[in-house]
Amino acid sequence: MNWLQLAACAALGMALYNLFIKAAAGHIHQMVGAVVLQVVAALIGAGLLLALYLRGGLPMHLLSARGITLAALAGVSIGIAEILTFVVYGKGAPASVGTPLIVGGSVLLTALLGVLVLRETLAWSQALGLLLVVGGIVLLARGH
Repeated sequence: MNWLQLAACAALGMALYNLFIKAAAGHIHQMVGAVVLQVVAALIGAGLLLALYLRGGLPMHLLSARGITLAALAGVSIGIAEILTFVVYGKGAPASVGTPLIVGGSVLLTALLGVLVLRETLAWSQALGLLLVVGGIVLLARGH
């Protein structure tokens, strides 16, 4: 699979992730929900990592202190985001508005941080796309 196909699969996974958080939000405390979510994700990841290791497909040169630190920081970030997502939906946000606001906001902030922190560049068409995301966020947030 090329990266576009993999990105589409990841988008489906994120959509289901958000849908299941919304469905669970009124039935579980946000901290418990986030911990269950993270434990299940860790178990799946550990199982896949073990399978990769047993097949000899785990290149040791891809393990570094910097990589582990950055992955841990990503874990902290998503953990906080998961808890806050449970809180947002627990307060009654509709999935059709809450998820696009959260995801659209994360797209915008990621692009800005990519430019400011990682020194990436944006083409004019990409900048226009980000402005459209901002417009979409504003339209979605109206009336809520």
